[in-house]
Amino acid sequence: MLQRWERLTFLHWSYDPQVVQRLLPPHLVVDAFDGVAWVGLVPFYMRVAAPGGLRVPWVSNFCETNVRTYVRDPEGRQGIWFFSLDAARAGAVVVARTTFGLPYFWSRMRIAERGAQLAYGCRRTWPGPRPATSRVRIEVGSQYSAAELNERDHFLTARWRLFSVLATRHLSARACHPPWPLHRARVIRCEDGLLAAAGLPAPRGEPLAHYSPGVDVRISGPET
Repeated sequence: MLQRWERLTFLHWSYDPQVVQRLLPPHLVVDAFDGVAWVGLVPFYMRVAAPGGLRVPWVSNFCETNVRTYVRDPEGRQGIWFFSLDAARAGAVVVARTTFGLPYFWSRMRIAERGAQLAYGCRRTWPGPRPATSRVRIEVGSQYSAAELNERDHFLTARWRLFSVLATRHLSARACHPPWPLHRARVIRCEDGLLAAAGLPAPRGEPLAHYSPGVDVRISGPET
């Protein structure tokens, strides 16, 4: 599958690794940095195409927000574990749940831009007994040079594999893309209920924020 992830904001908070570990499947362990686990809230705009490049704008283009953390599998491979993924296309939710075993939710979502500011909105509609919501507004700053980015910046953004569980099968898929062009970002507003809906305690302090205009991505099929 070919995708483009654009107008993407990374918001990260640090957590006690044991708090995050209890929410993971037994075969995965927290991939900590400086002794702490990191949980990300990542809203963005998605464009999807079939391998032949076919796109249907009213089906293939939509907003998405994911709640994620970073893990290692029994082979020591690093990757992403998604606590949840909200998308504004019901078809994408069904395909991702049945093919990859990913915890997708159908949600009402929007992205609005005004000058250097972006606002993301999400209200979950299905499945789930109660709607979870998220509202984020950021101001985009200057782009980081390669020399300015540190090891933690790469740890939080340079991830090339995702893990999931479908029935009793442990799956993974590879994500291939160029390095993120990262910008400074100032958080103006962050009122989020998606982390709590995933079973996480309320984060402490302001999130670490990065923004990227986007990258083109190739997603492999699920591997057992």
